[in-house]
Amino acid sequence: MRLATYLKDGKQHVAILSGEHLYPMEKLDNRFPNSMLEFLRGEEKLMELAKSFNNKIIKGDLTGMPIRELKNVEVLAPLPNPASVRDAYAFRQHVETARKNRGADMIPEFDQFPIFYFTNHQAIVGGGEIELMSDHFQKLDFELEVAIIIGKKGKNILAEDADDYIAGFTIMNDFSARQLQMEEMKLNLGPAKGKDFATAIGPYMVTTDELEVKVVTAKSGHIGKAYDLHMKCTVNDTVVSEGNLADMDWTFAEIIERASYGVELFPGDVIGSGTVGTGCFLELNGTGKRGDENYQEQWLQDGDIIELEVECLGKLKNTVSRSASDHSIIALKKSTNYEEV
Repeated sequence: MRLATYLKDGKQHVAILSGEHLYPMEKLDNRFPNSMLEFLRGEEKLMELAKSFNNKIIKGDLTGMPIRELKNVEVLAPLPNPASVRDAYAFRQHVETARKNRGADMIPEFDQFPIFYFTNHQAIVGGGEIELMSDHFQKLDFELEVAIIIGKKGKNILAEDADDYIAGFTIMNDFSARQLQMEEMKLNLGPAKGKDFATAIGPYMVTTDELEVKVVTAKSGHIGKAYDLHMKCTVNDTVVSEGNLADMDWTFAEIIERASYGVELFPGDVIGSGTVGTGCFLELNGTGKRGDENYQEQWLQDGDIIELEVECLGKLKNTVSRSASDHSIIALKKSTNYEEV
């Protein structure tokens, strides 16, 4: 089942998406709220009810129900107001390559536990245009990721049980202002301003049952489900990155176990996978320069169109543009010694 949030007449609505048609959930049953977060807080009861309606849609048993055409509405992030957003660091290829590009050895702690950081859950966007400040365009980067959305409350969740806490999956683009990140992380705290301005998710949430056919065995020594999903990023229609979600070393189940240790996870919490190998310009530029000192770095520019595509999860398309109220708030200094996430 695919669930979307859209804007119509200034109001948010949650809908089941079938092909190019949206079935507003509040029209299907008055028990459904007009908020994805509130829907998720209904946990399994509301989720199973929604799946029953989705089955009726598939069978053609809901003729005469009011529907919206996808092309006639503004599609928002599937969860515009998540309870929280964590982003992990689960792909060894990305971490190892990024460190190698900086002349650093692979950090052994990567294999000891999955790590994550919190980002700004109030700066979630869907597809479409994103207005940014001038400082953001100083080495502006995309990050090709997949995120899970938590579907039920839990604490001290074991990895072997953790996949049951996932409501669904969506694409994530963790936009990163690398120059800001470079400056602040010299203080060994962050990332903060380098990350907190925009995180795109979408275009919809795909429930876990839809992806069972894509489940593969996790890497040796790891617990939980892995997913064979091809991932790709294009910038202005040129492919710049490709990977696969199955390349995650730490599984989402293991990340959930770590994240829930000693604290509650709640429905509507979002957890990103971290960047797939080759999934950002920082990594690609570093690899290019390591092989050729004359390599020309590439960063996102005003007007660029970024499209992330993940098998079974759709396409998340954004355009970045400079804000009309643009000004610079930070005096940036040159540096090459920083950590990257």
